[in-house]
Amino acid sequence: MDIGIKKAGFEVLAEIEIDKHCCNTLRAAKDREHSNVQVIESDIREVDPKELLEALSMVPGRLDLLFGGPPCQSFSLAGKQKALEDDRGLLLFEIVRFAKVIKPKVILLEQVKGLLGAKGPSGRRGEVFELFIAELESIGYTPKWQVCCAADYGVAQLRERVFIVATYGKNGFVFPDKTHAPYSECPNIFGLPTYATVGQALAGLGEPYVKSKRGEVTFSRTDSHVDVTPKRDRERISQVPEGSYLAAQTHLGKSIVGNLMPKDTTKYLRLNRNKPSNTLRCGEIFYHPTEDRYLTPREAPINPLSRRF
Repeated sequence: MDIGIKKAGFEVLAEIEIDKHCCNTLRAAKDREHSNVQVIESDIREVDPKELLEALSMVPGRLDLLFGGPPCQSFSLAGKQKALEDDRGLLLFEIVRFAKVIKPKVILLEQVKGLLGAKGPSGRRGEVFELFIAELESIGYTPKWQVCCAADYGVAQLRERVFIVATYGKNGFVFPDKTHAPYSECPNIFGLPTYATVGQALAGLGEPYVKSKRGEVTFSRTDSHVDVTPKRDRERISQVPEGSYLAAQTHLGKSIVGNLMPKDTTKYLRLNRNKPSNTLRCGEIFYHPTEDRYLTPREAPINPLSRRF
């Protein structure tokens, strides 16, 4: 999210993250970019926004943008959807707590679209979202929201997320028009460009480095294009046709398919070169469309624009 904010022309002043490994990544990016961003390794509930303002030498109302992406597990359609009964769901309202003190000109929040229908304390669908919008309005912000698909904007991934943009006072923000469309919606040369595909995104990356038998990898580049696929999984992958998934190969028997169920359509999916990728979710691994291996960490973002960095 920080990369997108920086590309939009903003300077990031502070980042709050509880996971130490994520913080190490943020610090590595800070060092590489020689930036002055403050990486705060902490539970956000323990951060005092007044103290943060003082640390940044800022006063209320001066900050242009307060942005965040709270944990999605409580609202994800793939999870248990416990919403506010899950402590992680309550973190959604932390951005309101900070906004009350910092009074930014604009608030930007990203979340899974399951937030829109999440049940609240009374068990009514959509109640959590209504509560969140009411909280923003109670402190003077006017919110707008829209579900956006990454593929509609040139990324080779069918990733849908709801974006909420709230401005202090009147809201003149307009969500950007789509730049790409599915092939079925591009009937003539005057339509939008078709969705970017997995094949386009992976083109030109070359062969990945292979993890050695001793688990050692020698790097002569820094883009994480490393193949760590175990031998046994290569055997499984070789049995999955392009665009299909392991659970569909029921003819192979349990020794290959394991305990996967027919509903496991995105676990161990071999991507299709001619389509955008599915969204990569926690606990899932995608197979390369033509090679018998996992995607490398470098390939996993499936973003044809990312090679510019």
